[in-house]
Amino acid sequence: MKHGDIHWYRFSQPDKKWPVVILTRDSAFEWLSEVTVAPITSIIRDIPSEVALTTADGLPKACAINFDHLQTVSKSKIGPRITSLSPKRLADARIAYLFTLGF
Repeated sequence: MKHGDIHWYRFSQPDKKWPVVILTRDSAFEWLSEVTVAPITSIIRDIPSEVALTTADGLPKACAINFDHLQTVSKSKIGPRITSLSPKRLADARIAYLFTLGF
C-alpha cells in the first residue's frame, strides 16, 4: 500500500465496496494504523474538488475521485489494490485536494 494507490474498501454505510485512493504519505504508513482515503465514484460532477478517471487509468469505467468526502479508515480494512495513479493524475489530485481544503 502506498500514496496514490487505488484499493477496494467496504464502507460501513451503505455497506458497499468502493474504490478509494490512498492519500496518506508513504513515510507515515509504518507508524499509523489508519490512512486517509478519498472515495472514487461513478457520479462525475466535473467540479474542482474532483479528478476524473477513465479506463485508461486502470479503472473499470469512467469515474471521479471525490475529495469532498475524505475519510480516515483502518489500514487493516483496505482491500486489494486495483491500480495506481499516474504522475499526471497525482498532480491533478494534489490540485483538487488543496482546492477542497481551501488552499
